[in-house]
Amino acid sequence: MEAGKSDSRGAETPGRPIPLRWVLIFYGVLGAAAIAWRLWVDGVLPWRISPGTEPAPLWLRLGLGLGAGLALVAASREATARTRAGQALAEELARLLGPLSTGRAFAFALVSGLAEEAFFRGALQPRVGLVLATLLFAAAHYVPRPGLRAWSLFALGAGLLFGALFAWTGDLLAPAVAHAVVNALNLRWLARRESASG
Repeated sequence: MEAGKSDSRGAETPGRPIPLRWVLIFYGVLGAAAIAWRLWVDGVLPWRISPGTEPAPLWLRLGLGLGAGLALVAASREATARTRAGQALAEELARLLGPLSTGRAFAFALVSGLAEEAFFRGALQPRVGLVLATLLFAAAHYVPRPGLRAWSLFALGAGLLFGALFAWTGDLLAPAVAHAVVNALNLRWLARRESASG
């Protein structure tokens, strides 16, 4: 992720990369809030959908997470190729990200996938339900800039899928894997896209 600044023409250009420690601190706080909230409300960690439930088999949770993540990546690439909103979103995100190494992309993907799933699915969804947790997830991804508005629509669809995986499999493994796959592959793709256009 990059902190943007304006050039002499007023166009936004990438600034210095956001330090990895800030990302770790932000998502660490989000994850800790999820853990504290679920422990306080239900007396359990935010990993399972409800205490005492037995999750789906490990192979199924991993397979569903990987498959869902790859399907969302394919859908986002298709939207980028076929729609103006998708193209504008990819261009804006790529410009804001700027150069991003594979290691940083994967680190961002892992911590964001785990912390956001712990908060929105693990802590929120058992309390407020799938629909409201999904709407709040989409709202958290809303940026009131023309090129970034489609991000919240993608987050709405992805959040609904992540929430359904959580409800169906019984724990966070499938949605966390799916979320991390989407973020890792799309962050690297956007960073390479910006490097190629720069």
